[in-house]
Amino acid sequence: MPSPMANSKSTTTMAENITRRPKNGLIDCLFSPLTIINKARARLNNMNSSSNTKTNLTNRGAVTSNPLMGLGWLSGLFILITVSVFSVLVKLGFWQLDRAEFKTQWQQTIHNRETLPAMDYDELVDLLIQSQSTSTDIPTQLLTGYKVAVNVSPVSNQIYLLDNQVYQGQVGYLAYQIFKHNDASPYLLVELGFIAANKDRQVLPVVDALPNKEYQLTGRIYQKQANPLSEHLYAEPGNPMRFQNLAIDELASTENLSLLNVVLQPNNLPNLHYPQPWQPIPLSAQKHQGYALQWFTMAAVFLGLMGWLAMKYWRANS
Repeated sequence: MPSPMANSKSTTTMAENITRRPKNGLIDCLFSPLTIINKARARLNNMNSSSNTKTNLTNRGAVTSNPLMGLGWLSGLFILITVSVFSVLVKLGFWQLDRAEFKTQWQQTIHNRETLPAMDYDELVDLLIQSQSTSTDIPTQLLTGYKVAVNVSPVSNQIYLLDNQVYQGQVGYLAYQIFKHNDASPYLLVELGFIAANKDRQVLPVVDALPNKEYQLTGRIYQKQANPLSEHLYAEPGNPMRFQNLAIDELASTENLSLLNVVLQPNNLPNLHYPQPWQPIPLSAQKHQGYALQWFTMAAVFLGLMGWLAMKYWRANS
């Protein structure tokens, strides 16, 4: 038979086990969530470090790699706007540089023509006929800048007003009068100068026409560039006759006259002191270079701004 001592030890051991079980269960209940969390965290770290798990979790909109991919079509729109606007700004800058190069060459051409001796009326007609049969990249300005010295007289006291001109901040007109060399030669349109406009457009200014006698006029000739948006004469009958564009062909047809396709800007009009604001090169090459710098600067600022916005979003969602 087992001894009482053995039974006592066995009873004690069973009692201790019964006593320890609730303690161990309580400990397991308290620490098992922490254990589960730690195990889950370790497993998540292993997944993030694995190349197989570096993919976009798009089922619920979560993104673990490129945040722009989560935007879908918005990211494409963002890139499209950035590239489009940047390209337009850069293209405008290069266009201004092209205009600057053209103005530099054109200024040199004007300077070379100013060094030539003045032409008489017959030489002017011959040069105009020759220019019409010669192809050029700047046909509307082919003869601008040549000096002439002609003996002419007014055809009549009819005055022509070119509308929408500005001189020293004042709106007005350029006044013209038609002259002739002789009855066999084409007539010539002569600029008298700038005339300020009345506040009421229905009231046209009074312009002093040169009287009908012979004058020896010296000056330069020019051909104004046609406006592609509005190139027709749009003449308003009367004296003075107001028109919108310097369409010499249409003016000749309206007046039933043969006109040279140039305008004389004289420097010795007698008894007339109207200003002559028209210049062959209204904007210098330096102006266009400055505009080009502005466009390039705007392009750089815009690209930097869009890059900063993209980086800010990426950091906020990475």
